[in-house]
Amino acid sequence: MLSTEGVLESGEQPCIQLEPLKSTHLPGKATPTGGSPKVTANGVHDIEDRILRITGYYGYNPGYSSHRREDGSESRPETPASDISIESRSYQTCANTALKVLGGLLMVLCVSSSWVGTTQVVKLTFQSFSCPFFISWFSSNWNILFFPIYYSGHVFTTGEKQTPIQKFRECSKLFGEDGMTLKLFVKRTAPFSILWTLTNYLYLLALRKLTATDVSALYCCHKAFVFLLSWIVLKDRFMGVRIVAAIMAITGIVMMAYADGFHGDSFVGVALAVGSASTSALYKVLFKMFLGSANLGEVAHFISTMGFFNLIFISCVPLILYFTRVEHLGSLSSLPWGYLFGLAGLWLVFNILVHVGVVLTYPILISIGTLLSVPGNAAVDVLKHEVIFSVVRLAATCIICLGFLLLLLPEEWDSVTLRFLANIADKKSEENGEELTESSGQTRSRSRANGTVSIPLA
Repeated sequence: MLSTEGVLESGEQPCIQLEPLKSTHLPGKATPTGGSPKVTANGVHDIEDRILRITGYYGYNPGYSSHRREDGSESRPETPASDISIESRSYQTCANTALKVLGGLLMVLCVSSSWVGTTQVVKLTFQSFSCPFFISWFSSNWNILFFPIYYSGHVFTTGEKQTPIQKFRECSKLFGEDGMTLKLFVKRTAPFSILWTLTNYLYLLALRKLTATDVSALYCCHKAFVFLLSWIVLKDRFMGVRIVAAIMAITGIVMMAYADGFHGDSFVGVALAVGSASTSALYKVLFKMFLGSANLGEVAHFISTMGFFNLIFISCVPLILYFTRVEHLGSLSSLPWGYLFGLAGLWLVFNILVHVGVVLTYPILISIGTLLSVPGNAAVDVLKHEVIFSVVRLAATCIICLGFLLLLLPEEWDSVTLRFLANIADKKSEENGEELTESSGQTRSRSRANGTVSIPLA
C-alpha cells in the first residue's frame, strides 16, 4: 500500500514504497483490522481507489471500495422475494379487474332482463287491468323495502353490529348534519317523489299506445336530455360528440312520430314516452345538484324515504281517480294481484340492480344494460306478439341507440384516441426501421460474401 503517514511530519522528502498487491482489499472483501482507513471528504478510500483504478480491476466503480461494505452504505440488490411480491400484486390486480368485468357483464344481463320483464308484464297487465296510475303508485310503494334489503346485505357482508335505527340515522346525514326532520323530509323528498311518479306514470301511459320496443327505445333518449340539462344547469363540459348524439336522439324521436303520419295514438304515445324520458332526466340532474354524490346507504335511505312519501301523500290521487271514474279499479278480489306483485317486484329489482351495480362495477355497463332492453323487447314483440316493424321505426330505433352509445364516451375520449393512434404509428415506424436495418445488414453480408464492396455515391 502507499504509505505516507509519519514522513511528512518529520520534514523529510516523502518516499513511496509499493507493497505486494496481495494486501490490496478488493470490493467484497473485509477491511483488515488494525487502524481505521483514511477517508476523504467525499467518503472514498483514496489510496485503495487509486490502486484499483490503475490495475483496472474488473467491475470496479469509483467510490465503491471495501470499507463502504463495512459501513453498510452500499446499495443491496433486490431480493427475489420483492420480485415475487410485485408479480403477486400485479396478478391480484388483474384478477380483481377480471372479476369486476365478469360481474359487470352478469349485472348487464340482470338489468336488461329485469327491465324487459317489467315492460312486458305491464303489457300483460293492461290486457285485464288498465289503471296506469294505480299500477305506478302500487309499484312505488315497494321502494320502502330498499333500505331494509340494503341493511340486510350490509350486515351480511361486513358483520357490523349496528341496529337498523342507528344505520338509518347514519345514512340520514344526506339531508344535513342534523339528520332528517319533518321539514327536510317534505322539502327534499316531495319534488323527487313527484318526478319519480310522473316518470313511471307517463311510461305506463305510453305503453298503452305503443309497442314495448318503441317505448323502451324512446326512453333511452333520457341520456341525451341529461347531458343537455347538465350542460345548461350544472355547467358541465361541452362535448361536440354528445351534441351530435343529442341531435341523433331528437332525429329518432321525429322519425318515430312520423312513422304513422303525426296523428293518432302513435303521436300521443311518442309524446308520452318523451315526457317520461324528460322527467327522468330532470330527476337525475336535480339529484346531482342538491344531493351530490351519495353512497349506496344514503341512496337506499333516500329511495325508501320516497316510498314513504308516496304511501302517505300520494295515496289520495288513486282515490280521486277512482271516485271520478277516471280509473275503474273494481273489487279487490277482481284485481290481477299476480301481475301486480310480479310487476312491483321486477321494478324494485331493477332499481336495486341499477344503484348497486354502479357501486360494484363500471357505471357504463349499467347503461349498456338499459340499452339492451331495446333488442330484448324487440325479440319478445316479434316472437310472442308477432309485431311487424316498419322501416322508419327500425331506422329511428337504430339512430336513437347509436346516439345513446355516443353519449357513453368518456370526456377524454378524443385525447385518448389520438394518443392510441400516435402509439400505433410509432410502433409501425419502429417496425419499418427494424426491417430496413435487417435488410441492409443482409445486403452487406451478401456483398462481403461475393467479394464486392458498395461505394456510396456523393
